[in-house]
Amino acid sequence: MDGDTFVTSDGFIMNTFGYEHPKTHVFAFLKYIPAKYKNMFNVEMLERTWHYGQTELFRAEKLYTAKNYQVFIESFRKNFPNYIVYDENRDKEVISAPLERIEEVFVPRDRLIWLQNLTQKDELQTKALDLINLISKEAKIPLSDMGLHGSLALNMHASHSDIDFVVYGTDNFRRTEAAIEILVNNNQLTYIVGNRLDAARKFQGRYQDKIYMYNATRQFNENTSKFGQYKYTPLTQVHFQATISDDKETMYRPATYKISNYKPLNPESELPIDKIPTQVVSNIGCYRNIAKQGKDIKVSGKLEKVESTTSNQVFYQVVVGTATSEEENIWPTTI
Repeated sequence: MDGDTFVTSDGFIMNTFGYEHPKTHVFAFLKYIPAKYKNMFNVEMLERTWHYGQTELFRAEKLYTAKNYQVFIESFRKNFPNYIVYDENRDKEVISAPLERIEEVFVPRDRLIWLQNLTQKDELQTKALDLINLISKEAKIPLSDMGLHGSLALNMHASHSDIDFVVYGTDNFRRTEAAIEILVNNNQLTYIVGNRLDAARKFQGRYQDKIYMYNATRQFNENTSKFGQYKYTPLTQVHFQATISDDKETMYRPATYKISNYKPLNPESELPIDKIPTQVVSNIGCYRNIAKQGKDIKVSGKLEKVESTTSNQVFYQVVVGTATSEEENIWPTTI
């Protein structure tokens, strides 16, 4: 499932991306790089290091840029070619991990149970569990629908690490949003707002002296998509404004915004009626849940033709985060 973390036999720590995967590989993005492979990946690294067991790890300063993704593709192709899969449905190469190279999987749900059962917790672990319990109680959702993510989940955190947790399911996520707003109004939590996207998403804040952040993962019964169900044909870059007609899947990764009232913002984005997109899909995590139903967004992305492989269904969508341009984005028109 999206957000599950795994360690490969080569020492890479990766996060699962999305919910559709080929039989032999898992689509993922690279999170931590073993020190011995650092020079193979020509990107700016954070100065801080992490340790998983005896392995020293580095992390790219920017994980989700088109430039870095292409560097990762080239580095894997040259040094670890089995981490690259050609996705014929999208006609491009994608970073993935071969199933036989995956040694350990950290599922957020399971890691929260691990934390609950831990007999000796450090200060950060204690505060993480206190926070999750606080939000669970206020939102009236069971702890079994929440999970632990990030360095805490891998037990390789430091005292200054963030608290990163997961909420499973659309309804539970919306309840969590509302609960956090109540807790902020009661001065039990505070929001952290560094830019317009932070203000729109409200996904991170502070609990006592610790920073927290949270995201959504689908419940198993909400995952209806299958790998190979559609074929995607990229067409042209577009820049437009639209109204969100459905926000039920905007909190996930990929985030899907159903749209109406397509309005081109440049001549190149003028489209025939039969090619007007009905949804925007973001592969970039920071554009999750940035606007609700009825609100307008401005979008720059790649128009795609989507064809069902099992029926005559054809529709058009715009993808943000194709790893071909740094100019693809979604912005709310109001906060």
